[in-house]
Amino acid sequence: MSGGPLEATLATARLLRLASPALPIGAFAWSSGLEAAIEAGVVTDEDSAEGWLGDALELSVARWEAPVLWRLLHHTPGEDWNAVYLAARETRELRAETLQTGAGLWRLLESLGETRGIAPPHDGPSLPWAWACAARVWAVAPAAALSAWIFAWVENQLAVLMKALPLGQVASQRLLSRCLPRMARAQQLGQALPDDELSSMLPGLALLSSHHETQYSRLFRS
Repeated sequence: MSGGPLEATLATARLLRLASPALPIGAFAWSSGLEAAIEAGVVTDEDSAEGWLGDALELSVARWEAPVLWRLLHHTPGEDWNAVYLAARETRELRAETLQTGAGLWRLLESLGETRGIAPPHDGPSLPWAWACAARVWAVAPAAALSAWIFAWVENQLAVLMKALPLGQVASQRLLSRCLPRMARAQQLGQALPDDELSSMLPGLALLSSHHETQYSRLFRS
């Protein structure tokens, strides 16, 4: 009988480990295009930051990032979802971001001896691919792993805002509170969308990301 509560506690600890900003994958060095939006004056304050995050959650995370990760978490046969995900990265920086953070997570699993015979894809592990592998070997349930992904993405974006805008800590938490319902909807949609409804189309983000490659002064690598 004592195994139930202990296993539940361990499951929570594994989930927190996966979502922790201390996970050594270098996510802090990347902004996913947000720094370029700040430089261009698209994101200037708390309200415009909410609009940026809300659009990204509803138009990208919910309809592309989350559904692809959901399939990777379930070993969906047919499509090579790692290759599909990489092909959909609109710019060099966005592709480098997912490959370098994915490689960082994969190296962590290797150094811990927890790859369990899994071989990385020949085109390099994207972060969703490596995240799914970590969830598998750490026994994190798919729905929980997807929730951790969405939370970690939002938390990283808030960290960018606090450094680059800058946004205060209380304002950041206020913004997080307003994003929570969208995060929940992103998870629901990510688990429900069929293959033929997946989409990744944020031309504004792609253009800003392209400009960021030659931005004169910057804190982040994307």
